[in-house]
Amino acid sequence: MRSREARHCVIAAGNSVIVLGEAGTGKSDFAQALYDEMLGEFQCAIATYKGSLKKFFIAIAMQLGCPTEDGNDKPLTVDALKEEILLNSGEDTVLIFPEAKRLTTSIRYWLEDMISSGVRVVCFAVANPGKDIFLEMLEIELELPSDRSIREVMEAEAQKQGLQISKSRLAELQPLAGRNPMLARKIIRNEKLGLKQDKPEHTQYVVIMPIIIAALMAFGIVRFVGMGTNNKGLYITGGVCLVAGMALKQLGSVRGARKRLGQ
Repeated sequence: MRSREARHCVIAAGNSVIVLGEAGTGKSDFAQALYDEMLGEFQCAIATYKGSLKKFFIAIAMQLGCPTEDGNDKPLTVDALKEEILLNSGEDTVLIFPEAKRLTTSIRYWLEDMISSGVRVVCFAVANPGKDIFLEMLEIELELPSDRSIREVMEAEAQKQGLQISKSRLAELQPLAGRNPMLARKIIRNEKLGLKQDKPEHTQYVVIMPIIIAALMAFGIVRFVGMGTNNKGLYITGGVCLVAGMALKQLGSVRGARKRLGQ
């Protein structure tokens, strides 16, 4: 089953979902595409919190067809809007939030009541915040674009910038972008400005564990040679190097949390 179809099935089955992907991989575009796709099947609303609770809830209410004014044509308060949306929502309602990290505590508490009433909530984020409503959501990883898609993004950006760039130069620049469309466009803009680009913004790791293991085995051999020939110098040197190498190996395994771009 393709990833898009899988996400649709998970949501259609009545689950709330958090979709994860690093910054620049098209989460906002996917959120809008999901809204357009689900709109014919469910009562849908998509909104991004930008500092005003009232504007946020009015946007949701208008998309769901909920009243935003009382009987005297006066605008509803934020609390009244929350209650009105809750009363007019149910199991056929889907709420989509492209920027989960912006949702305030009061919004998340309100969403708890919405989820309890059967509303499906779909959030997009770089990483799972791991608290309150997000703990109960199913977690889905957003697929990274293919290398071919990244190449197409770079070519489109070069055309937009009026930059003539050869295929060989594109091939040199593409590894700097990894599989991130945002970085691909940024690299082309830097190329037009003539800025130096010689290292990727994504951290790349080189696996050197086989070299470490080989070195430890070599020190072990030196120790055994010293033992067999009664050469205390080789015996002590091999033993000290072996223990030091093991200690360094263990220290090298200590790593901090690896964060995605945008986290």
